[in-house]
Amino acid sequence: MFRPPPQPLVSAPAETAVLALLLAEGPLSRVELARRTGLSSTAVTKAARPLIDDGYLYELPPERTAPGAGRPVNPLAVDPDREYFIGLKISVDQLFGAVCDLRAGVRATAVRPLGACTPEAVAALVAELVDELLDSGPGFRDRTRHLGVAVNGDVDRDGGRLRHSGLLGWRDVPLAELLTTATGLSVTVENDVRALTVAEHWFGEGIGTGYFALVTIGAGIGSALVVNGRLLRGAYGVAGEVGHICVDPTGPRCRCGARGCVEAIASTDAILASVRRATADGNLTFDEVVRMARDGHEAAREAFARAGNAIGAGIAALVNVVGPERVVVSGEGVDAYDLVGRHIQDAYAAQVFGTAARCPLSLRPLPWEEWARGGAAVAIQALFPQYAATPTVGVG
Repeated sequence: MFRPPPQPLVSAPAETAVLALLLAEGPLSRVELARRTGLSSTAVTKAARPLIDDGYLYELPPERTAPGAGRPVNPLAVDPDREYFIGLKISVDQLFGAVCDLRAGVRATAVRPLGACTPEAVAALVAELVDELLDSGPGFRDRTRHLGVAVNGDVDRDGGRLRHSGLLGWRDVPLAELLTTATGLSVTVENDVRALTVAEHWFGEGIGTGYFALVTIGAGIGSALVVNGRLLRGAYGVAGEVGHICVDPTGPRCRCGARGCVEAIASTDAILASVRRATADGNLTFDEVVRMARDGHEAAREAFARAGNAIGAGIAALVNVVGPERVVVSGEGVDAYDLVGRHIQDAYAAQVFGTAARCPLSLRPLPWEEWARGGAAVAIQALFPQYAATPTVGVG
């Protein structure tokens, strides 16, 4: 296992632009790279040369762009196997890990149940999980130097600290330091919704967009925004927080202390609490509530309808203010999308303004492995100084 270098892979803006574009949308010719990045053809060639020499890029066989187009071009492509990355998602009761290649392709996965959920116990289990993943394929151990961690809560990415996670019950944990010591890898820690957004923007539904939003529904309502190609920061670290947009000033109290937040109405806990009150059955589980709604139970169906209306109204507010080209709705709550989907779409259509209504809502069911892939995407992003150094928001 080799140690991480003292500097990111690329530092010059031209190299960053070329490699980032090829990661997301390659292979591309030098002419196309010059057109898309605004660089000269000479600058593209100069930027690509060290990346070719180091094995990150390679030239494909020559091809003609069109009949009679002149000299064939040699498109440039990323070698996805040049380097591997470990992605990790820490949930309240399980660790999900994945080995990903340089283009965030998942090559191997592993899961471990969490017993004791202290930072020290989790770090020890992470070390075991990483060892298992590194031994699961040829070249993984020799070519892996970065670990990206997706975790619920308020994350100081630059400092590698988890400031607070209500879900895990952690506060002010130097998570990157703990996991670097445990694994020997360079560690980047990011909020899980932000990490998932990085993966979707660079390698998924958001490829090619300058303005993009991801909303997750489940135990919480999370979101993150991409503006001008970057995850939005905001002055106080809460920009784009759709879960805490007020949609009903007289609604239930939210865990944040306010009333009528989207999350207070539409989270799985909020839906469950609503149906328990309506039925006077405090032992109901969320899965039982889902079955009741699908069987036509009036109180259960009304709870899901209120949740869908709240989510749709919150997304409409987000779209009206920021104007993304695309919104992806995901998270564990999409398993019940048949119960909330029509209400989300109807509320969104009723409240989105003007031409912003052209912004589509895409449903993206994502297994837990995709959250781990989000961690890997954050680790890949750390190769680029201007992306890695950009504080981002969207805490879920």
